[in-house]
Amino acid sequence: MSASDPSEPSRTDSPAPAHPSPSSSLDQAASGATPAAAGRVEGSTDEPSPPIADVVPPASEQQSGPATTSAPATTEPRAQDPTTQAGQESSDAGTSQEAPAASDTGPAVSTERPARTHGGDPSGPRIVALANQKGGVGKTTTTVSLGAAAAELGHRVLVVDLDPQGNASTGLGINPRSLEASMYDVLLHDVPIDDAIEAASVRNLFVAPANLDLAGAEIELVPAFSREMRLKNAIASVSDDYDLVLIDCPPSLGLLTVNAFAAASEVMVPVQCEYYALEGLGQLLRNVDLVQRNLNSALRLSAIVLVMYDARTNLAQQVSSEVREHFGSVVCKTVIPRTVRLSEAPSFGQPITVFDPTSRGAVAYRDLAKEFAGEPA
Repeated sequence: MSASDPSEPSRTDSPAPAHPSPSSSLDQAASGATPAAAGRVEGSTDEPSPPIADVVPPASEQQSGPATTSAPATTEPRAQDPTTQAGQESSDAGTSQEAPAASDTGPAVSTERPARTHGGDPSGPRIVALANQKGGVGKTTTTVSLGAAAAELGHRVLVVDLDPQGNASTGLGINPRSLEASMYDVLLHDVPIDDAIEAASVRNLFVAPANLDLAGAEIELVPAFSREMRLKNAIASVSDDYDLVLIDCPPSLGLLTVNAFAAASEVMVPVQCEYYALEGLGQLLRNVDLVQRNLNSALRLSAIVLVMYDARTNLAQQVSSEVREHFGSVVCKTVIPRTVRLSEAPSFGQPITVFDPTSRGAVAYRDLAKEFAGEPA
């Protein structure tokens, strides 16, 4: 219950949720305003991940930072650095209800969906980072299931597990305890990523696995040379072998996620059809825009996927309509339903397309793979 509510009725007697409506969070996301609690991630460790502003090269920030000299009142306002003006933008967002102008600092990556090509180079692979700073919103399930569905379509797919929990690895039948090399060795010890890649049970599907050793990478990468580009350089050595690279990001905005954004050409954001999944969306988009301007100019938001959709609830329908209203064609038409079979598949080390090929979840992810690849359904 919110602090402004004098009484605290039971949940069964409450006619409506006591938190702000989903549209208020989406207004923040569309305008680039940062939620007050966006710095803390649910389900993460007690110690928050280092803010993304601390890992972007200072020289680049100086190039894109605000001007220090005064300008005439009739000139266009200069773009402000979100790392230094976040508080001012949050205040502006609370007093203005109109959409930001083109010169505002809101993340431009959320306006339209890019053409379905292999990243920036038609001859190279599409490198997609699946990210959401909130945990438990379906990032890993979407990474594994979308990769398996794309492999069924004939694409050679590499799943890069960048989450220290290693759930994408175990979901594809890889035992993290028996790995000779993992993504930790690739990022910290310069082991070729080709030495860490394992074949999954699905034809054309491969995985670069992770284990708990990767949890220390956030700290060990801090003094490392070219720390933000480690993953990009590793993937470049095998990019000719794959058509699609899917990077499963951890539920944070630390150095591992920055590495994923620096290596990727696109960002896909799975959004759970519940209110709390929307709270950090604005901060995520702001950081995508920050990386785009300082580390990877080719990075763009290519898709928002609605997952865990329960058509029986009014909340899911409300969240879906609000997200589509604010982000337009960036939101995929395919919606992933909430189904028990999707939750059961990882315990058998299989993607949903293998575990239960005819289930609603398998059908939905096949449709998503076709839509994401630009193929007819």
